[in-house]
Amino acid sequence: MVLKSAPHCLAALLVLPMAMAAAEPAADEEDLTLLYGEAAQVSIATGNLQILRRAPAIASVITAAEIAAMGATDLDQVLETVAGIHIGRSANSYAPLYIVRGVYSQQLPQVLVMQNGVPVTTLFQSNKGNLWGTFAVESISRIEVIRGPGSALYGSDAFAGVINIITKGPGEAPGTEVGVRAGSLATRDAWLQHDGQWGPAGIAFYLHSGSTGGIRKTIAADAQTRNDTLFGTRASLAPGAVNAGSDAFDANLDLVYGRWRARANVKLRDHVQSGAGIASALDPAGNGRSTRVIGNLAWAEPHLAPGWGVGFAVNSQQYAQEVASPYVLLPAGARLPTGVFANGMVGAPETWERNVRVSAFADYSGMAGHQVRIGGGHDDLHLYRTTEWRNFTYAANGTPIPLPGLADYGPIDPFLRPQRRRIDYLYVQDEWRMAQDWNLTAGVRHDKYSDFGGTTNPRIAMVWDASFDVTAKLLYGRAFRAPSFNEAYGASNPVTTGNPDLQPETNGTLEAALSWQAATDVQLNATLYRYSMGNIIRLVPRPVAGTGQLYRNTGNQTGHGIELESAWLVRSGLRVKGNYAWQRSIDQATGKDAGYAPRHHLSGRADWQWTPAYMLSPQVNCVAGRQRPAGDVRTPVANYCTVDLALSARPGTNGWLAALAVRNLFNADVREPSFAPGLQIPNDLPMAPRALTLSLSRKL
Repeated sequence: MVLKSAPHCLAALLVLPMAMAAAEPAADEEDLTLLYGEAAQVSIATGNLQILRRAPAIASVITAAEIAAMGATDLDQVLETVAGIHIGRSANSYAPLYIVRGVYSQQLPQVLVMQNGVPVTTLFQSNKGNLWGTFAVESISRIEVIRGPGSALYGSDAFAGVINIITKGPGEAPGTEVGVRAGSLATRDAWLQHDGQWGPAGIAFYLHSGSTGGIRKTIAADAQTRNDTLFGTRASLAPGAVNAGSDAFDANLDLVYGRWRARANVKLRDHVQSGAGIASALDPAGNGRSTRVIGNLAWAEPHLAPGWGVGFAVNSQQYAQEVASPYVLLPAGARLPTGVFANGMVGAPETWERNVRVSAFADYSGMAGHQVRIGGGHDDLHLYRTTEWRNFTYAANGTPIPLPGLADYGPIDPFLRPQRRRIDYLYVQDEWRMAQDWNLTAGVRHDKYSDFGGTTNPRIAMVWDASFDVTAKLLYGRAFRAPSFNEAYGASNPVTTGNPDLQPETNGTLEAALSWQAATDVQLNATLYRYSMGNIIRLVPRPVAGTGQLYRNTGNQTGHGIELESAWLVRSGLRVKGNYAWQRSIDQATGKDAGYAPRHHLSGRADWQWTPAYMLSPQVNCVAGRQRPAGDVRTPVANYCTVDLALSARPGTNGWLAALAVRNLFNADVREPSFAPGLQIPNDLPMAPRALTLSLSRKL
C-alpha cells in the first residue's frame, strides 16, 4: 500500500513548527539541552565536543533514547531517519548501501563507517564488507553523522559522509540488563549488558546473539532467466525467494582507568545468505561468514601543561570474509557458449585482513581566541591472505569455462594476491574565535600512500551566531576515496580487471546552513549544498576488444540539494520531528541523472509519552523520484511510503520494559533498484513486508 497523503501530512509536520515560532521567546542553552538532551553536542566535527548547531559541519546525532523511542532493532532503520541518507541494498548478500546526498555505487565505499572512531573499512572493496549482516542497537550509546566531506580529519572514504557508531561505556547505564526479542521473519535475539566498577576501573560489556530468516520476498526473474532465454535452457530458480538470513554474535568490552581507555569489539556473522545471488542469480545454498575484531587503546591528558592537551591511540582491526558453503553463481543446468554447468557454476573466494593504525594529537589553546589541533599517524593495512575455490576457468574473452570439479586457484591463479598499503598522514586545524559571534575553523590534511602517492585535502567553515537564536554556517571541504585493492590489483578475473595506475576519487563540496531556535520548543534547520566529484572509478571496456572490463578513473558527477529539519516539543510528553531532503545528481558524461538515489526523501516521527510508563511512536518514511541511469530503459523505480509504529511499556517498578514494533504497517511494496540496466534482476530488489517484533528487557 502506498499512502498518497503521507507527503502532505509530513509537509504539515515540517511547516507547523514555523507557525508556532511567534508564540514563544527564543531559547537559551538550557532550553536547547531540554529539547535535544545529549544530541545537543557532537564530537565528530572537530574531535572536540561542541554544541551541535555551532559545529563546523552538517552533523546529526541520534541517541540511545531516540533509538529506543523509534522501536528500531537494527542500525539501518536508524540511519534511514537521518536527513540526506537513504538505505539501499546490493543484490550480493542484500548488503546495505548507505546512500548520502545521491552518491551511489555498487559497493558504496564513498561513506566512511567507524565504530568508536575506528574505521571498519575492508581493504578488498573499501566498504564495510558485503557480509555485514545486521547490527543490533542495544549497545549503541549514540550515532554521530557528518553529511559532506570529512577527509580533512578522517582521510580516505570520508567522501560523501562519515558515520561513527559509539557504543555504551562505563558510567552511561549503571547496572545489568538482560533482554530477549522475537518477531516476524524468524527473528530471534538475546542480549546481556553490564555497567559497573572493576576495582578502580570502570567496566562495561555487552553480549548479543541473534538470527533472522530474512525477508523471503519473491524475485520474479534473475540473471539466469535471461541466460535461459538466450541459450534455450530452463535452469533459473526464479520466481523464487530472496535468501537473506544470517546469524549474529557480538561482544563489546570497555575499560576506563584514569586517562586510559581500552575497547574491544567482536562482530561475527555466520550463515549470511547470498540475497538475490552473488552473480544476481538466486542461490539458496551458498552462504558466508565474516569475523571482525576491533581493538582500541587510547590515552588523553587534556591539561598536560597550561594551554596544552595531548593524546594518542592504537587501533587494530582483524577481518576475515570466508565461505561457509560455496556460492552457486549460476544454477545447475546453466549453459554458456563454453559449455554446460551440470552442477552449477560454483565459486568460493575468501580474504583475510590485518590493519593497525597509530595516531597522536596535541591541542593548544594558549593563543587568545584560538584552539589549534595538530595530529598525525601511520596506518599499516595488510590484506595478507586470499584463496578461491571454483569449478571453472576463463576463456580469453573472459567467458567462464566449466571444469569437472572444484579446484583451489589460490596458489596458482588467485583473484587477488596479498597486498599491503602504508599511509602516513599529518593534519592541522585551527578553531578561531574571530569575534564574539564569529568562529572560523580551517584545517588541512596530507596523506601519503605507499602505492599511489600523496593527496592533500583542506576544509574551511565559518559559523556566525547572527542572533541569540539564529546560527548560520558556510563551509567548503575537499575529500578523497582511495582505490580498493580489488579495483587496483584484481588479477585472475578477465571480466573485471584491476588497474594499479588508479588515482583517488575526489570530491569538493560547498554548503550553507541556517539553524533557527524559532521558539523555546521549536528548532528548524535548513542546508543547501553543491558537490563536484571527479576521477570516479568505473569499469570500462579494455583497450583490446572482447577481453572484459578494466577499472579506470573515467567519470565526473555533480549534485546539489536541500535538507530541511524540524523538531517541536508540543508539550510535556509529546515531541514531533521531521525532515525532508531533495537532491539532484548529474553524470557529466551523459548529462542525465546519475540514477538510483531518491530525489525526494521525507521522514517524520511523533513520540507521545502519555504516562511515565507508556510511549507510542508512529513514524512515516517516504521515498520518491529514483531515476534510472543512462542506458537503463526501464521505468523509474516506484515511489513508496511506509508507516511504522512502536509502543513501549514499563508498568510498575519491577524493572521490566516491553517494546512492540510494527514496521511497514500497511505492507507497502518497497523496492530498491537493481544494477546492470535491468538485464540481471529486471523487477528490482523487493524489501521487507510488514513485520512485527516484541522485545522484553529487565534491569537487574
